[in-house]
Amino acid sequence: MMRTALVVAATLFSGLLAVPAFAQAPKQPEAKPTAAQPSDLTKRKGWYVYATKLSFADLVKKLDDSVKKNKMAVVNAASASDGAKAQGFTIPGNRVVGVYRNDFARRMLTASLAAGIEAPIRYYVTENADGTATLSYRAPSAVFAPYMTRKNADLRAMAKELDAIFAQIALDTVGG
Repeated sequence: MMRTALVVAATLFSGLLAVPAFAQAPKQPEAKPTAAQPSDLTKRKGWYVYATKLSFADLVKKLDDSVKKNKMAVVNAASASDGAKAQGFTIPGNRVVGVYRNDFARRMLTASLAAGIEAPIRYYVTENADGTATLSYRAPSAVFAPYMTRKNADLRAMAKELDAIFAQIALDTVGG
């Protein structure tokens, strides 16, 4: 019985190893997607959207500089366009940049452990069809709103502080 289970497990395991094609999407003809347009975000409560005359690369650089200037940290970044490029596809520039700072993380977790899933707060940089780029973000108070109760005024106060910092980062980035 044990030997049969081992043979079955080894067969299944070796079968998993024999399919590396699933690790990468198959090559397909290059799609010509339209540029990401964050216009639908402006209709959502708590969102701020800034169309700029900057190129995608310049807007990403200015965002990084503004984050540092405002004494925050880029915690993570993800880019669908970089991922597509690595697989031989070209799509409009797209980057999500997570921004936060450890003292805010500690305060947030003290006020609401559940709110920890929302950190870092993200900016979204998208490339437009005309070569310009747009900066979008959701206000920290909107992000943390589901976790605010009468009991955790500390989370509300912290979110309000972060609203001012994130607004300043956005204004510094877009030149406002």
